[in-house]
Amino acid sequence: MFISLIADYGNGDPAFAEVTQRLLMALPASQIYCLSVPPFSTLATGFWVAQLGLNPGSADRLIYHNCAPRQDDPEARKNNEGEGLTYALLPNGVKVVGVFAGYTLSFIKDHAEVLHTVKVSRGGSQFRSRDVFPTAAAAIASGDTSLLGEVLQPDQIPDAPSDRIAWCDGYGNIKTTIPAHSVDLKPEQKVVVRVGDVVSDAIYSDGSFKVPEGTLAFSPGSSGWNSAKDNQPIRWMELFLRGGSAWERFGRPRLNQLVTRLS
Repeated sequence: MFISLIADYGNGDPAFAEVTQRLLMALPASQIYCLSVPPFSTLATGFWVAQLGLNPGSADRLIYHNCAPRQDDPEARKNNEGEGLTYALLPNGVKVVGVFAGYTLSFIKDHAEVLHTVKVSRGGSQFRSRDVFPTAAAAIASGDTSLLGEVLQPDQIPDAPSDRIAWCDGYGNIKTTIPAHSVDLKPEQKVVVRVGDVVSDAIYSDGSFKVPEGTLAFSPGSSGWNSAKDNQPIRWMELFLRGGSAWERFGRPRLNQLVTRLS
């Protein structure tokens, strides 16, 4: 089994090693890939759950995600209780187990064939993703459905916001949650984009490298998946500075920051 472990522990944080050990205790033949998202970024978590889960990969896959800001209740917590665990089955057979918080399920809610809560303690440890959840995740990954609880309906899950930064990659490309099909522009048409407090001219491109060196492009990016309803491609707009960094151009914005097209 190939396991994608998506969590907000931080790059190189030993928490990844601790959780990996627990998962391998129950699923010893597995390969685990760790992906770190910024602290409390349920938007980035949900984006990568969908990007990894809805695209081609090995047949036997589990996505185990943990980004639990414990923001569902502002009152003091008893027994370290936090948001509950959920299970989703994607059309390609990928199993997704993780905490339902913010936007963690927003990108897959209309694609999942099955959505359930998981009957496991919501408390018991400050480090639930190591001490409480791995046993349940491993059982579900192995085909045990006895822990599945109530059915989750898509309307119980918030929609992903359509005008935010979902990710900034290592090249400084800014991946947004603006659907490419919502943009009605012609190639090489000039646009003005605001990210946070920074405004910049850009050129619309239907392919990122179809712009001169040093030009900021606003174009359909490399991230996306096919719709479960009609198999049509879903792609997301990116801001791409050829030969430079769009992230630097816009003042190193944070994830979830607003992206606005001014023209």
